[in-house]
Amino acid sequence: MKYKYLKHTADIKFQAFGKTLAECFENSSLAMFNAMYQGNVKRKIKKKIKVKGRDLESLLYNFLEELLFLLDSENFFLSRIKVYINEKNLSLSAELEGDEAKNYAISLDVKAVTYNEMFVKHQRAKNKYICQVVLDV
Repeated sequence: MKYKYLKHTADIKFQAFGKTLAECFENSSLAMFNAMYQGNVKRKIKKKIKVKGRDLESLLYNFLEELLFLLDSENFFLSRIKVYINEKNLSLSAELEGDEAKNYAISLDVKAVTYNEMFVKHQRAKNKYICQVVLDV
């Protein structure tokens, strides 16, 4: 399972999973975009992004906000992603593939990522990472 949606009174809440921190972040981005559109998105456009954080939660927040910024400013809707994380300096780079959002019937408008209930954890016993995010819709 890459991610699961959890009950929330007004917003979208999910947990994403991964064998690595990078995979967990990738699955977080897919969960966010899947909340807006549940179909297949073509891979017509390629982009690269870089973000930094002061801890893992702020790195996740900045990463997801950058993806929302691309959606709002450049009409870019994510289809596929590959994330690379440098945990020592809390930086991330990602290679994105997607299409113009106008080509899809987006059912939900995500206004922002929030720090509310956000966490990034490494479950050593299970050898996996888990991220939790609440999206303001």
